Parts: sequence; C-alpha cells; structure tokens
Amino acid sequence: MGNPEPPPSPKGCTNFKVRHLARLLSRQYDAELAPTGLKITQYTLLKHVLELGPIAPGELAQRMGMDPSTLTRNVKPLAALGWLTQAPGQDGRSRLLALTPEGRAKLATAKGHWKAAQGAINARLGPQRVAALHALLDACSTLLQTGDPAASA
Repeated sequence: MGNPEPPPSPKGCTNFKVRHLARLLSRQYDAELAPTGLKITQYTLLKHVLELGPIAPGELAQRMGMDPSTLTRNVKPLAALGWLTQAPGQDGRSRLLALTPEGRAKLATAKGHWKAAQGAINARLGPQRVAALHALLDACSTLLQTGDPAASA
C-alpha cells in the first residue's frame, strides 16, 4: 500500500473565486431576464418581498443577508417603477415594504424567464453538481454565520 495523499490545500482567494462564480451566474440570469426589464438582484428582492411581505426593510435586509443601505439603494428604483410600496409601519418611524399589483405582475412575467435560466444552468453544470453546490454553499453560510462546525453537519 502506498502512502495516502495529503489533503488538498486551497489555492487562490476564496472570495475571488466565489464572486467570480456569482458574476458568471448573474450574467446567465440577467440575460434570460432581460426581456422583463429585471436583473436577477431585482427579481430576488421582489420574490423575497412577495414571500415575506409586508416586511420592514431592516428585517428584509437581514433575511437576505444584505447591508441595509444596499437594500435601500435596491428598493428605490423598484418603488419608483411602482412595483414596491413603502407603507407606514406600526409607528411613525417604521416602514413596511410590499409588492404592488404591478410588482406582482412583473414578478409573474419574470418567473418563467427565471425558470429558464435555472434550467439552463442545471443543464450546463449538471443537476448533481448544482445540488452539491447548493449543499456546500448552505453549509458554508451556516458556518460563517454561527461559527459552529456542528451546525452544518
């Protein structure tokens, strides 16, 4: 029996590799969503508001893993287009985000394009690789959020 090979050692910057993959994926989704006038970031935001709303911007930012100021910048054009509303919350200082009927219609139109992009990515990478990527990303997210290696097991 030969000596076992040493465990692989990461090469390069993990952040760069993940961001590079994210840009490549975003291009795929953006190209498919282009006829709807949405980018994948906008589609995702509208989808979260549909599923979670009405919701406070701070809570939405937390649920999406975003900086609140980034969320605010992303909400403004969607509100200006009439797809989101910022209604008063329970007190005078709070706000709640909700989809307008136009926003729901835009999301419904875009859903088929999103599915086509997802299908194309699954076909290109293979469903097993995509499922493994999802599991790895979920586990890494849990580890980075909690710091508990057992939480991702």
